Amino acid sequence: MIELLIIGAVALLVIAAITAPLESLGWWAGWFGEDVNDGDPVHLFSQTALQTDEAGKNYIVYLSGIGALTGSSIPKEELPFLDAVAEKMPGTVIIKDVFPYSVTNAGLTGERVFSWVWRKIEAQRVINPNAASLYLIVIRNLFQVAVSADQRYGPVYNVGVAKEIWRSLLRHGYHPGSDTPVTLMGTSGGGQVSAGVATYLAAMVNAPLRAISLGGVISADPGLLKLDHLYHLYGTKDSTQALGYKVFPGRWNWPFSQNSPWFRAERAGKITMIELGPFTHTGADSPFDQNSKLPDGQRHFDKTLEVVTEIVGTFYHVPPQPNQPVNGLQHIGQKDQA
Repeated sequence: MIELLIIGAVALLVIAAITAPLESLGWWAGWFGEDVNDGDPVHLFSQTALQTDEAGKNYIVYLSGIGALTGSSIPKEELPFLDAVAEKMPGTVIIKDVFPYSVTNAGLTGERVFSWVWRKIEAQRVINPNAASLYLIVIRNLFQVAVSADQRYGPVYNVGVAKEIWRSLLRHGYHPGSDTPVTLMGTSGGGQVSAGVATYLAAMVNAPLRAISLGGVISADPGLLKLDHLYHLYGTKDSTQALGYKVFPGRWNWPFSQNSPWFRAERAGKITMIELGPFTHTGADSPFDQNSKLPDGQRHFDKTLEVVTEIVGTFYHVPPQPNQPVNGLQHIGQKDQA
């Protein structure tokens, strides 16, 4: 019986991996969603932009980790952090309605064939945040991260998500042509999606575009070269974020990979690595944990908040230079990561 369960689980993983790109390819083929060829992607939504007098001086688009079900249904430990950022950064608009694991921004509980399954899992999460069924969400979204990083399917996936981010920016009052800075803040798999969409979003925004990775798993994506800067925040006990360095050959510090987008961006001074401390990836001791404390007594939550708000504050000043401190935030080379 156990053997059959193991075989079934392996078969399910194989099927999930094979079918992961189908949603992106189906959208690209025009089987569902908007017509991908409908107009110039740079100006596609500018005519329907919501022009308001309350435009922010900075926009943060939050891309949650692989535990998210929809753009608005994200792990509850992350919400207080976003509220705290908004409180400390008056005038900053924080966007939380983008689901980074779908080319059409369609959450798992929306109009999908298996939406009823995801709704049951979502209800279970309220009762038991550690339920085993939640790993189905993680696995499903993990494969979408892999699609984003894939050189074959990634461009299709990333242009779709970039267009959804652009749409959301306009919905929240972003003024095209205003040169207002935009920050992509991605957690876990959201870090890779932030890098992936940058290739296309940079042209749409045509304004300062930075990314903050909170324990993000990031490949050597060409989008890194389109970002003004990537700040990667990591904990020394976070083995998940370290997968980016271990899994993707373009990040290996070997002679054959020195011309990859990661190392080219690093040589251009576009990447800053910031060690937060003995943080884990999620749960206790994570960057969002309000109970765990550093040796100096500072909460993990407050340390992350301090660093993130300081980074966002630098967006209005001169971009950081290679290997130089950024308002007290020391640049750390890739080889020094956990």
